[in-house]
Amino acid sequence: MSWYYTPLPTVVPAEDFDASADANALRKAMKGFGTDEQAIIDILCARSNEQRQEIAEAFKRELGRDLIDDLKSELGGKFEDVILGLMLRPEAYLCKQLHKAMDGIGTDEKSLIEIICPQTNDQIKAIVDCYEEMYDRPLAEHLCSETSGSFRRLLTMIIVGARDPQGTVDPDLAVEQAKQLYDAGEGKLGTDEEVFYKILAHASFDQLEIVFEEYKSLSGRTIEQALKAELSGELYDALSAIVECVQMAPHFFAKRLHKAMDGVGTDDATLIRIIISRSEIDLQNIKDEFEQMYNKTLVSAVRSETSGDYKRALCALIGGA
Repeated sequence: MSWYYTPLPTVVPAEDFDASADANALRKAMKGFGTDEQAIIDILCARSNEQRQEIAEAFKRELGRDLIDDLKSELGGKFEDVILGLMLRPEAYLCKQLHKAMDGIGTDEKSLIEIICPQTNDQIKAIVDCYEEMYDRPLAEHLCSETSGSFRRLLTMIIVGARDPQGTVDPDLAVEQAKQLYDAGEGKLGTDEEVFYKILAHASFDQLEIVFEEYKSLSGRTIEQALKAELSGELYDALSAIVECVQMAPHFFAKRLHKAMDGVGTDDATLIRIIISRSEIDLQNIKDEFEQMYNKTLVSAVRSETSGDYKRALCALIGGA
C-alpha cells in the first residue's frame, strides 16, 4: 500500500537515560537567579515522552517539587507552550488542543480536522477516553455542540470508532464503493454527501486506497477532483484531509506546516502542535516531504519564522538541517 510508509521520528528515547540526573540538572537550570533555558532544551527536547514522565516522577520523588509548576514559573511565551506541551502524554496533549479548538466563542474547524482525521481507531479511542477523563465531558458531545451538518456527522463517526481496523481490505467491495461514490457525485445532479462521508469514515485506510484507485478507473478522474467538484466548506476540507492521509500522511502535515508559516505572520499554534505531536511518529518523513515540496528545509523555514528559545526548542525537536 502506498499509504504505508515507514514512520521515522525525529525524537527517540535517549540512550544511557538517567531520570534522576536529568531531574537534578533541570532543578539546577531553574534554581536561583535566572534560568538556563538551553539546559532545559537539551534535556527535554532530546528525551522521549515516556522518559519525560520518568523525569517528572524523579523530580517529585527526589526534590519534592512539581516539575510542571517549576517550568511554568520560570518560562514564558511560546517557549513555555512548547516545553509544557512536551510534558503532557501524547493523547492528553491532543485532547488539550481539541478542547482549545472548541472552547470559547467560535470553533477552530481546521484544527479539529488536523487532529481527528488522520487517526486510526486505536488512536481515536485513546483520545476519546482521555478527553472524558480530563474534561468530564464526552468528546462526541462537545463536538456535536460545536459543529453541524455533514461535517458534524463525519467527525462523530470517526470519534465513535466507526472505521474498520487497519489491514481490513475487500477488493470487490472497493469496486462497489467506488461506484457508490460516483453515483452520489459526478453520476447525478446534486451531491449525496452522506455516501461520501459514510464511506470515508468507515473504510480502513488500506481499503480507501483501493477505492480511490477503482474510482479513477471508473470515472477517469481522481477522488480529489471529484471532491473539489462536488463538495465545499468544512466537509470538503475534512474529506480531503482523509484522502491525503490515506495517500501520504507526511504530505498532509508538510502542507499544514507550510501554510502555518506562509505569508504575513505565523500560525504558531499549528506549528507547535504538529512538531510536538508528530516528533515521535513521523516528523522525519514530514521533513523530507516538506523539502521535496517547497525546495527548502523545514528547519530553515522554522528558523526564519521564529526566534529565541522558542526557535531553539522547535529546531531541537525537528533535528538536523
